[in-house]
Amino acid sequence: MIAFVSGPVAALAPDTAVIQVGGIGMAVQCTPGTLAGLRLGEEAKLATSLVVREDSLTLYGFADDDERQVFELLQTASGVGPRLAQAMLAVHSPDALRVAVATGDEKALTAVPGIGKKGAQKLLLELRDRLGEPVGSGSSSLIGRQALATVPAGWREQVHAALTGLGYAPRDAESAVDAVAPEAEGDGAPDVGRLLRSALQSLNRGR
Repeated sequence: MIAFVSGPVAALAPDTAVIQVGGIGMAVQCTPGTLAGLRLGEEAKLATSLVVREDSLTLYGFADDDERQVFELLQTASGVGPRLAQAMLAVHSPDALRVAVATGDEKALTAVPGIGKKGAQKLLLELRDRLGEPVGSGSSSLIGRQALATVPAGWREQVHAALTGLGYAPRDAESAVDAVAPEAEGDGAPDVGRLLRSALQSLNRGR
């Protein structure tokens, strides 16, 4: 198992970071919240989980070991593969997922693209005794870790890219970005994680 990768960030895409490790570029699938904390050319260290399939090897990257552990625990539920587990962590932090499962918050799970009402009910039952108790204070429904959420500029482009990376049509993503634009107004750097969370909720309400 590849437990982590460490090195300079060679490239960034809406759902992927390339980390240079010993002269090799390691492509790592990441949530928008994790990607928001990375900068081209700067050193980064990501906890990783290698998913082996018959025709592929995919490396998933996380801000910390707790996020990776929740990613792997989510996949112990029937019908949850790595893509859906990653989508759940794109919408909610690890502690937010623990709180949602502990409190039976069906709406929190249906906010994740790909999870309907029946799927949420099933997941609540299966994950009830697997995720454990919240380990920190970040129990609100933020995207990724709060420390990675703020960036100085370009929030519209980042939110739009994250939404299209999650499978939404560009036109729908643009409408969602416009819907949350008032939240970005004011002093200081926009909180991209919070804005992406709001955009996802807006799209979910529009279904």
